[in-house]
Amino acid sequence: MSPDISSNTITDATARETAPRRVTVIRAPSLSLSGLTGGLVKLAQYSDLLYTLSVHRIKVRYKQSLLGVSWAILQPLSLMLIYTVIFSFIERVQTEGMPYAVFSYVALLPWTYFSTSLSNATNGLVSHQELVTKVYFPREILPLSYVIAALFDFAIASTVLAGLMIYYRIGLTLNALYAVPIILILTLLVTAVALFLSATQVRFRDIGVAMPLLLQLWMFASPVVYPLSAVPPGLRDFYLLNPMVGVIENFRRAILQGAPPDFRSLGVSALIAVVLLPAAYIYFKRVEATVADII
Repeated sequence: MSPDISSNTITDATARETAPRRVTVIRAPSLSLSGLTGGLVKLAQYSDLLYTLSVHRIKVRYKQSLLGVSWAILQPLSLMLIYTVIFSFIERVQTEGMPYAVFSYVALLPWTYFSTSLSNATNGLVSHQELVTKVYFPREILPLSYVIAALFDFAIASTVLAGLMIYYRIGLTLNALYAVPIILILTLLVTAVALFLSATQVRFRDIGVAMPLLLQLWMFASPVVYPLSAVPPGLRDFYLLNPMVGVIENFRRAILQGAPPDFRSLGVSALIAVVLLPAAYIYFKRVEATVADII
């Protein structure tokens, strides 16, 4: 006799329904190197999800948009035009011999990368409540995907800087290669702050409300629209504790002035980023254990 195929199918389906489900228990990691390493290993296992979500962020942002990826250029470009009018014709700012347009734009590039990452990543967990409460994955993937999407915007907006430098006949030197480690330091810094703020936003929604004001104050506390030399020497040591100072000023030095970085100010920024990142990641992983219950 031939086997009863329909009967076997029903039996297999019943067995699958009664089989125990795989359960993942999320616990706060220990405050140790092994706990930190374990979280990074788990994140590496979900690297394909990080890539997929990052690409999704980029596509959704410009989907059904008339200007498309040109929006990545529009924000720093429009700010550059406004600041050029104000600080070139109304209130002159010393730019160390550089045209103000390119002087400000080269600083607006890393600043826009920083501010866009934080603006979007801060609400990364809160805006994905259904995903966070129903599916397991390393939660840090959500804010990290916004950072990667902002880095893509930074690359697109950099094409305008190339055009400005050609227009003003500003050549590059080998010192421009320092821009790579400078942006790496900026990425470490923005990742640390994004992890901390997104985790804190779960408990205190005031963070998201305060972000526009915080970023506006932070920008004027950084040498975006003015040079570092405009800061009084007596306040400069305190001023350098802002990690964006070393990043922005040295990015400008390497690209526009063709000079090597000021390793003192850049070192302060690098040290702050290196210290903040593991601390923020451990804090995020400890909050992750209860985020699905609170969110």
